[in-house]
Amino acid sequence: MKKGSLTGLLLFGIFFGAGNLIFPPALGALSGDAFWPAVSGFVVSGVGIAVLTLVIGTLNPKGYVHEISRKISPWFATVYLVALYLAIGPFFAIPRTATTSFDMGIAPLLGGVNAQLALLIFTALYFVAAYLIALNPSKILNRIGRILTPVFALLIVVLVVLGFIAYGKNNPMPASDAYTGGQAFGTGFIEGYNTLDALASVAFSVIAVNTLKQLGFSSKKEYVSTIWIVGAVVTVAFSALYIGLAYLGNRFPIPAEVMASDVNKGVYVLTQATQQIFGPGAQIFLAAMVTVTCFTTTVGLIVSTGEFFNERFPALSYKTYATIFTLIGFAIANLGLNTIIAFSIPVLLVLYPTTICIVMITIVNKFLPLSVYGMRLTVGLVTVMSLVEVMASKFGWTALSSFFASLPLANQSLSWLLPAILGILLALFLPNKQESEAFEM
Repeated sequence: MKKGSLTGLLLFGIFFGAGNLIFPPALGALSGDAFWPAVSGFVVSGVGIAVLTLVIGTLNPKGYVHEISRKISPWFATVYLVALYLAIGPFFAIPRTATTSFDMGIAPLLGGVNAQLALLIFTALYFVAAYLIALNPSKILNRIGRILTPVFALLIVVLVVLGFIAYGKNNPMPASDAYTGGQAFGTGFIEGYNTLDALASVAFSVIAVNTLKQLGFSSKKEYVSTIWIVGAVVTVAFSALYIGLAYLGNRFPIPAEVMASDVNKGVYVLTQATQQIFGPGAQIFLAAMVTVTCFTTTVGLIVSTGEFFNERFPALSYKTYATIFTLIGFAIANLGLNTIIAFSIPVLLVLYPTTICIVMITIVNKFLPLSVYGMRLTVGLVTVMSLVEVMASKFGWTALSSFFASLPLANQSLSWLLPAILGILLALFLPNKQESEAFEM
């Protein structure tokens, strides 16, 4: 129990980042009276799928790269993992940590200063410091991140509790169009993608395995039971945090002009609630805590992404990859937080269904032999479906969009789920069956 709880808290600290802060209160503000189905969808994808992905990954010490290579193909494993690491690295998560630090911590302190110029200066200093540390990552950085992040999360809990006391009796704002007409769960489910935690679980499962190995176990049974305790701790911690933050956003009084603007609602709720509850001076403390917490995440992501690419494509050195990814993160960060979120969504709408499908196949295969042909067909079908659906929406292909909208569970943003289930069922009967590898300590 103790080993599982300690590892669970450690992983909570590793996962906790910019997206975990800003998306729940934004969802709460926009969902209005449809709060509970919306936040339920968010928790299912943002917590449930992420934790399940983590648990399944830790049950195979060889990691997802081995599972995907064996079940689908080595080239698909490479393509998929490259896309995944770029998403949780330089294209989305790394720049988002910098812009969230600026928007939540620095911008409210600047008054009428040119925001774009201030963002440029801040991100330049931020990424130079991150790059220098990423070249020589130390245990000190990890320890700082693992201490500060849980402390910051605790302060957020205090903010949520005091916010409930102060604003709990307020009526929510009217729900935005995306949360009406029975769409609330599906919209919340898609919003959960923005945390990137299910994708990060694929990479962080390696960290979990290494951490658990260091603790030492007397038997396979103890190891497996500890993994499930880890999953339970992370699930409870994140679910409570998400529901609390979302409820704060749902009840916090937001002016109509702010709701109608392109201001990030999550950032607005957290900064304004902090100032109203703790006083204007609390903004300086919030700025320091958010910046340091996001900074350690930035360095960790530069290191992990650089190490992955250096291992997979050793023609370039780790230093070269770290330099490239830092420069990309710096450039994208200056597009602004809302722009980063907007262009990340189409990519996540492809990566997430594929990730969930791989996890589903891995789970079923642990109990039943599955056809390699069937597993390839299922993952290929879900990936192509997701890609075509995103392109149809992007380029206005109305006939295809109407087709996807007519599929079962489309209203819940799960049009790919039934084909995935049918593909797995087909894999039970097709030839070239593959047994799950026996787990050994």
